[in-house]
Amino acid sequence: MACRIIMFYRYYVPHLLLRHQNIQILKPKLSFRISRASSYHYYHNLNPTDTQTNFPIKPKLSSFITDSEIEAEFSHHDPGVARINNGSFGCSPASVISALQQWQLKWLRQPDRFYFNELHKGILKSRNTVKELINAEDVDEISIVDNATTAVAIVLQQMQWAFSEGKFKKGDAVIILQCAYGAVKNSIKAYFSRAGGYVIEVPFQFPVNSSEEIISEFRMALVKEKASGRRVRLAMIDHVTSMPSAVLPVKKLVKVCREEGVDQVFIDGAHGVGCVDVDMQEIGADFYTSNLHKWFFCPASVAFLYCRKSIIHSELHHPVVSHEYGKGLAIESGWIGTRDYSPFLVVPSAVEFTNRFEGGIEGIKRRNHDAVVEMGKMLAKAWGTNLGSPPDMCASMMMVGIPACLGVSSNDDALKLRTHLREQFGVEVPIYYQMPKHEEVATTTTGYARISYQVYNKVDDYYKFRDAINQLVCDGFTCARSLGKYGLPSS
Repeated sequence: MACRIIMFYRYYVPHLLLRHQNIQILKPKLSFRISRASSYHYYHNLNPTDTQTNFPIKPKLSSFITDSEIEAEFSHHDPGVARINNGSFGCSPASVISALQQWQLKWLRQPDRFYFNELHKGILKSRNTVKELINAEDVDEISIVDNATTAVAIVLQQMQWAFSEGKFKKGDAVIILQCAYGAVKNSIKAYFSRAGGYVIEVPFQFPVNSSEEIISEFRMALVKEKASGRRVRLAMIDHVTSMPSAVLPVKKLVKVCREEGVDQVFIDGAHGVGCVDVDMQEIGADFYTSNLHKWFFCPASVAFLYCRKSIIHSELHHPVVSHEYGKGLAIESGWIGTRDYSPFLVVPSAVEFTNRFEGGIEGIKRRNHDAVVEMGKMLAKAWGTNLGSPPDMCASMMMVGIPACLGVSSNDDALKLRTHLREQFGVEVPIYYQMPKHEEVATTTTGYARISYQVYNKVDDYYKFRDAINQLVCDGFTCARSLGKYGLPSS
């Protein structure tokens, strides 16, 4: 009898826990409930032989998610914080987190079976899902990676080898915009510049007035370098810039690159999927990367790297070399040693979540854009400031000027003010410092907030931010006089 009890707890209880309808995460008092029906549906979808997407990318629901259901999906968010910074780290709803945990438990329960029978097929299913999302030609063009930074390293590493193998000459160039993401600039230094490459940095005027001024600056830079005889091997272009934030005209910029003889074009779409339209047949780039944990509701961290089919895939390798080396980038990226791969496996679950909304992810993008524009205009009017770009050059994020009297006069001031808003007012929002031109007066706006809008946000979040800034102005606050180390009030 004792042996039977031991066998029951050893073999059957874990199985029951795996299917249990209450999954505890984050806090002991917080539980995400999954109905038995949805649990069955989820496990049915985990069929190891099923590697194709078995759900529509566009929703076909008779009824859509309600406001109360959205609140329940994000009830793990800190209720005391106005979280208007989805752009930095994204968000993941309870139902997708639950799917993540079920994958984790399947691994912990029987790792050998999971590795040999389910992991690679699950990743292939996610790759097929991404293929449909971005209208890629072939699933072989899609590799699942940790984040956009990893994707950039993969391509730049190949460029570094091209220098060392004599395929590139010293002085061959990469062209980027001045506003390129800091991690991308560092990767260019580490892989491209150290190998003998030259960096062309195109000026980026902020606030932004139009797409045409960006295209003009970019073309002028290429024409100038072409006239000097320099070979431009790679163009690295943001789809949505980070800080300051703006949507760039990537289709037109790719066209300019083709006309001016740039070898290859990489679109850094870290904010892409779930935020802007991403169609690889229309964009026409050689490489494209996007995080899926920022605007597509996956838990951190998961991203993809698209490599156009004509590119020689055999020359691209994951920077972390493991047992799958030489089997193709997609296979290499699917196993870089023992680690938690569950974020790679929940992409289909994220699609299921977006399909609960009217219009699916397209409807979410449209409503987020409309809302962030409305909130940006409301804040600018309340503070007597300006927006950082026209509404048609923002997606789900917008730059809004903050009152000049707050005295943001450096990047350090911007970071301290951000910390102060978090710690003293419960508002999470990035602050950007824009250096004034010599001819600009002291009342010029030098501080901008980058506000985001995601499905969990409410108007009250932005009112809270508005009132916090108004309170600082009323109190005569300035960054120089009022903030000590780490953005805490001076004693």
